[in-house]
Order: sequence, then structure tokens, then C-alpha cells
Amino acid sequence: MTAAPPAANPSCPLSAVNQALLLLQSDELSMRVEAAKEIRRLTKTSPRYRRQLSAAVGPLVGMLRCCDSADANEAALAALLNLAVKDERNKVNIIEAGALEPIISFLQSENPILHENSAAALVTLSASPRMKPIIISSGAIPPLINILNHAGPQAKLDALTALHNLSTHRDAISPILEAQPIPPLVSILKSHRKCSRLSEKSAALLELLAAAASDELVAERGGVLAVVEVLECGSKRARAHAVGALLAMCEENRERYREAILKEGAIPGLMELTVEGGPEARAKARALLGLLREDPGPRSEGVGPDELEEIVRGIVLGIEEEEQLRKAKRVLAEMVQVSMERSLEHLQKRASRGMDGVLNWVYSTRLIEHLKARVYVYSVPFHDLFLR
Repeated sequence: MTAAPPAANPSCPLSAVNQALLLLQSDELSMRVEAAKEIRRLTKTSPRYRRQLSAAVGPLVGMLRCCDSADANEAALAALLNLAVKDERNKVNIIEAGALEPIISFLQSENPILHENSAAALVTLSASPRMKPIIISSGAIPPLINILNHAGPQAKLDALTALHNLSTHRDAISPILEAQPIPPLVSILKSHRKCSRLSEKSAALLELLAAAASDELVAERGGVLAVVEVLECGSKRARAHAVGALLAMCEENRERYREAILKEGAIPGLMELTVEGGPEARAKARALLGLLREDPGPRSEGVGPDELEEIVRGIVLGIEEEEQLRKAKRVLAEMVQVSMERSLEHLQKRASRGMDGVLNWVYSTRLIEHLKARVYVYSVPFHDLFLR
């Protein structure tokens, strides 16, 4: 049930609110359209108006369900979209009033305004944990996937966000996979800048689907390569999602997917991520490098720098393509350089805590020579290490 019209409050400018609510009851469609536009304007920036105009939800949903006018549908949908923003009660009222059916039908409309606003409305509504199962069971997922194939950038971005919101519910994965999302997701990664928000959202959804859709991703032409390219060139978040997707694949079935990941040249990007990524991305990159080596050995909670270098060295030895090998060597040298710098920082901290001066000098000299030797070994051209 929708709320009753708000009572007067001298501290709030309710005259505009009451006027809009009265106009919504008019027999004239043009008056109701004007009221919807005014509600959209009032609620655009003010949470206070969203509460005061909650009684408008029922009449606005009625306009969606009963009017064939594009102007009326556009105005009502835009007003409902603003009413739902950051207001859980209004979201519940909108869905309980029966708005999902027309909103989902608008996803397939040829009217670009209805098309985009309906996708945006589902972004807002799907953010509510209570509403997710209702939206999933209402059949919203197939038309959202279809938007990824045919719509403009903003509608695609909203569809991806809505799908990602829904995918966190346990009942969503199966209908999402049934709608065949992998081809449009890969297409977005191929056709848009790897650091774009579209690529970031696509990679985020792929990470959630990868374990269950690994076969489809491998079978899709250029699918794994597209993820690897995001791993190398994407935004910080996109790279974290990309390594998460590849890790999910390898954890699902290492024997089946290891070669597919290695073949697309994932190692340089993974090595960079172990140095440049955030804590979670670094951990995922290390875990994936461990799975990609020839003999993964026993799994452990953490992988130290020395063990990581051994893992990477073993993988790099198996790289055949010259350009990938050259890049892998360069990144490995940088990774060890960072390791050396961190070790020296650790040494300085130990010295600052009162280590004996003479012993500290001896220890420092030996450690620096050891680390210099490590960097020399990994430096281009790596004659001894990578002689084949």
C-alpha cells in the first residue's frame, strides 16, 4: 500500500507537494503528466520531497500500466525513478503497486527514453535486497541481457549494473546463464576501452559468472584474451575483476583451463599486478600464478616473495612467443627490484630499533650484495636463467 498524502507542516514547503498530488488525481491526462514532471523536479535533489511525495507512487504506477501515451509513460517512469533513489520504502511501494511489468516491457521498447529510464529504474530497484528475488522471478534478466547486445552505452551500463546487483542473489545465476551473457560481455570488452566503466562492469559480472561459465568463455572467440587484455590495460578495479575471473576459472578446473589462460599471455599482467595491485588483487594474482605453474604443489594461505619468483620463473620458461617473453622478463626484473627495495626498508626499520652498529653494517653489506645479485640474475637479457 502507498502512503497517504502528507499532513501540513509549517516548516516545510508542502504547497508544491500538495498541488502535485492533487494534479495526479485529475481526469485530464495532460494534467497528470505535468504533475509527474513536477514530482520528478522536486525529488531530483531532495530526500525530504521523496518522503513527502511517497503517496504519488500509486497514481504514477497507474499511469505506467494504463496509459498508451509515450509522454505519460516517460514522465511517470522518470518520477518513479527519482522517488526510488535512496528510499527503501518507496522502492517496496513501487514494486508492490505493480510497476515491474510495465518497466520490464519498456526494456524492449523502441523508444530510447523509455528504454534507458527502465534500465535505470531496475538499477535502483535491484539495489534493494528484499526486491531482488521478486525482480528475478518477474523475468527481468533476459531483456537486460538483450540490452547488452543492442542498446547505447548508458543503457548497457545500467543493464550491467542491474545484472550485477541481481547476481549477488543465489537465485540469479541460473537465469543469467540461461540468457547467454558471455557473448555480449566479451563483445563489450573487445569494443570499448579497457579502462572504461563499461569494461569495468563487464569484468565484474564475468568474475561472478566465471566459475559456472568457464566453458562458454573459452569457447567464445577471443573470450579469454579479452579478459587478459583487461588484466593488462584496465582500470584498477577492472584488473582486479579480471584476475578474479581467471582465478575462478582455474580453481574450477585447473587442468581444463590452465593452458587456455597461459596461451593468451596472462603472465606479464599477473606479474605486474603482484606489484601494482591492491591487497586483494595481489593475493588473487599470486594464487593464480601458483595454479598456472606446471606443478602447483600443495596450496597454502600465502605465497612469499621468494616462492613467487620461483613460480614466475618456472612459468616464464614455458613461454614461446618472443614478445610475451620479453615483456615477462622485464616485469619480473621490476618485481624483484621492488622486492629488494622492500627488503631494504625492512632492514632500515630493524636498524632504527637499536641494532648494534657494527653488526648492522655487516648484515647490510651482505644483504645488499645478495639482492644486487638477484636483480642481476633477472635483468635483461637473462642469459643464464632463460637460455633455451
